[in-house]
Amino acid sequence: MNLLLIMLEFIKKNNRSLWLLGLLFLMVTACKQTQDNTAASNVKVYQTASNGDKLKEVGLSNDDQPATITISINAEELHQTITGFGGAFTESSAYLYHKLGSDNKQKLLDAYFSDSGANYSLMRTHMNSCDFSIDHYSYAPVANDTFLDSFSIQEDVMDLIPLIKDAQKTSTNGFKIIASPWTAPPWMKDNNDWYGGKLLEEFYPTWANFFVKYTKEYQKLGIPIWAFTVENEPLGNNANWESMHYSPEEMVDFVKNHLSPTLQQNEINGRLLMYDQNRGKELNEWTDVYLKDTALLSMIYGTAVHWYNSTYDWYPESLEETHNKAPNKHIIETEGCIDAEVPHWNDDAWYWSKEATDWGWDWASEEDKKYHPKYVPTFRYARDIIGCLNSHVEGWVDWNILLDEKGGPNLAQNWCIAPVLANVEKDELYFTPLYYVLSHFSKFIRPEAKRISIETSNDKLMATAVKNNDGSIAVQVLNTSDTPVVFELNGINVTTKITIAKQAIQTVLITQ
Repeated sequence: MNLLLIMLEFIKKNNRSLWLLGLLFLMVTACKQTQDNTAASNVKVYQTASNGDKLKEVGLSNDDQPATITISINAEELHQTITGFGGAFTESSAYLYHKLGSDNKQKLLDAYFSDSGANYSLMRTHMNSCDFSIDHYSYAPVANDTFLDSFSIQEDVMDLIPLIKDAQKTSTNGFKIIASPWTAPPWMKDNNDWYGGKLLEEFYPTWANFFVKYTKEYQKLGIPIWAFTVENEPLGNNANWESMHYSPEEMVDFVKNHLSPTLQQNEINGRLLMYDQNRGKELNEWTDVYLKDTALLSMIYGTAVHWYNSTYDWYPESLEETHNKAPNKHIIETEGCIDAEVPHWNDDAWYWSKEATDWGWDWASEEDKKYHPKYVPTFRYARDIIGCLNSHVEGWVDWNILLDEKGGPNLAQNWCIAPVLANVEKDELYFTPLYYVLSHFSKFIRPEAKRISIETSNDKLMATAVKNNDGSIAVQVLNTSDTPVVFELNGINVTTKITIAKQAIQTVLITQ
């Protein structure tokens, strides 16, 4: 800049016309620098990557390497409203939580629920026991107790409820809770068993009242239930753990003629989510029944889905079809996790390596093996969430918030991985890379945000974007390749050049 001024002074003495042109160039340069500095001040980039970055703030690209990909956003083109992101309060997680020392308890709570942590806003829990419980239990254990006189949530009072209460104290803005039953008490079912079977029609009214009792008991303790899924995985799980089967028509009958009217009569505003199992062909078959029932539509909030049909495909066509059948209804992903794996303790590299498969690999036909390939665990989460958001999904809920080094404890011994692992014998916590990947979404995409339109010039990067209520824009970018990528972000008044590391997820946060 000083050299330019000297040159201008020389030109002024010798040629007035050239001096005026030089002055104009100087003004344009100064204006561009001011604009670029303003852009840099209101654009922050946070990165989690295989290089060890964990929600690390990284600068904008300052080298001369040209951008190879363009990402364009349109903040005026709005799509679905975001409900939130989070995980599940299970008895297994609560059991481990209470075995931690006080410092690690608070560390866990802060990591998930504080403003400085992941700031989870949407949670799930189970009604009665589930596969991630220590043992089978029901709130109504006495057979043929149709008036539910024996109903008690005492089992939850010991472990689960104290964890939820502690999380509530830690969270500034609070979180919504979705409650899901895995099964009715065995005495209400045609096989009198925890596994499989169907709800006997004579107990439809009793089971509907069960939801009311549960909600009121939790409300007494200051825990509001925001929504219910009618049944976790109604297609069953081959009797591997607690389950209860419905056909689409049976679930419609139960909701329309029993559950919804009973909740309304008791002035309970719990939203009802249908289905609650995997995306794909089965989802399309179910929505053909319940989303085309005009009498039912006014009673339900929408559809709950899981991700276990594939480790790679998020089934955008299936989600798109679900949305198009009932555009005013909502889609929420209520469960997903890295399953069929014993967790790797304190080994970040494993979570960035192509080593894990899933339970589907063992039983899938040869033609369906492509849906269950070996995958990088961090990519599976990031790909699925970005794909879901771009396909009308409004909330995304992980499974257990805490498990031990074996992926338990649980009664089904179906070991899984949680974002945070605990060695309670040594009072140690391990925050896996999955925790940081999930935090990119839960921390920077807040409830009531609106997804906005986004386009990438090359499929080497996946991306999605939202506009938060405070006016900030969060752009999530995923690079699964083994090389860094320089991209240009357009649509925020100025063009911003950013480098994303190899094997990385970034949040680009643009404030007003």
